[in-house]
Amino acid sequence: MSAAVESSKTASAGCLPAGVVTGEDYRSLVSACKAGGYALPAVNVTGTNSLNAVLEAAAAAKSDVIIQLSNGGARFFAGEGMKDEAQARVLGAVSAARHVHLLAQHYGVCVVLHTDHANKKLVPWVEAMLGHSEEEHKKHGRPLFSSHMLDLSEEPIDENLAICAKTLKRMAPMGMSLEIELGVTGGEEDGIGSEHEDGADNAHLYTQPEDVAKAFKLLSMLGHFSVAASFGNVHGVYAPGNVKLRPEILKASQELVQQQFKTPAKPLNLVFHGGSGSEKDKIAQAVSYGVFKMNIDTDTQFAFAQGVGKFVLENAVAFQHQIDPATAKPTKKLYDPRKWLRLGEKAMVERLQEAFVDLGSKGKSLAG
Repeated sequence: MSAAVESSKTASAGCLPAGVVTGEDYRSLVSACKAGGYALPAVNVTGTNSLNAVLEAAAAAKSDVIIQLSNGGARFFAGEGMKDEAQARVLGAVSAARHVHLLAQHYGVCVVLHTDHANKKLVPWVEAMLGHSEEEHKKHGRPLFSSHMLDLSEEPIDENLAICAKTLKRMAPMGMSLEIELGVTGGEEDGIGSEHEDGADNAHLYTQPEDVAKAFKLLSMLGHFSVAASFGNVHGVYAPGNVKLRPEILKASQELVQQQFKTPAKPLNLVFHGGSGSEKDKIAQAVSYGVFKMNIDTDTQFAFAQGVGKFVLENAVAFQHQIDPATAKPTKKLYDPRKWLRLGEKAMVERLQEAFVDLGSKGKSLAG
């Protein structure tokens, strides 16, 4: 029996093989999230410490998870010493993907491998990663990544959708999914986007349902895709009242597409960007309207930093002297990177437990 058939039978029985999910397994996971009324945290990583922390957190919560890299995160993964930044973005993402493929199944959860915002100038980054997935698909029958995102929201919608359609045509034969952005998520994510404009009624932060329907008409015939629809969400954390989330826009988009194309309920696979710092009731509301993925980065970065920072402040002498001037004792056990990096990992694991609960995915892993 082929691996693809075996995987399909496993999915139909209500569980999937632990590890990276692609193709039909990815589709089954997305469908399970929407049918079960929960979503998965999509966590940005920058190195093995944050990546391993996500795997540990998912295993602890018995939840599936999405691991993603921004272009800057991928470049950092390859090492800031690599002079060719374009090459570093590609090789860093590929390196991270291979790391996850090697380890994810041993953590006993399903993992979606994804790359975050890529604007027009970063389309070559996505195309280069697709080249690596095509090589992987030829050798092993699966792509290297589960999905990629194109954020062409700054371009006219027709150009946005044309480039997305061209990319999805290349991805579909490998069973990959494309995430697109309609409307503009405020704030900046590794240089993509623009600074948040103060004021809750910034019209640029709200996607028009008609644009979503236009995207559905074009892309649904080509392959699997998801939509990062903007409903006031902003990257980063802002003072209360400065960001006004309107999840009802998601509901309106679902209803319009269902009505126009005679689909079952909640035909759109929706993504919530800028999840850090969001109100919990708004998160729950967005998930109820078909959001299966919520991005979280700022909060997990802060958690990691707090875990490390607290230890450094409490043991400042060890980060200034190899021999404690007051006691004449070596401080190596304190400044050993494994000591304080581990504390950052544990803090990130703890913060993610909150995310799994907020999104309703705790205890719902499909990994068999």
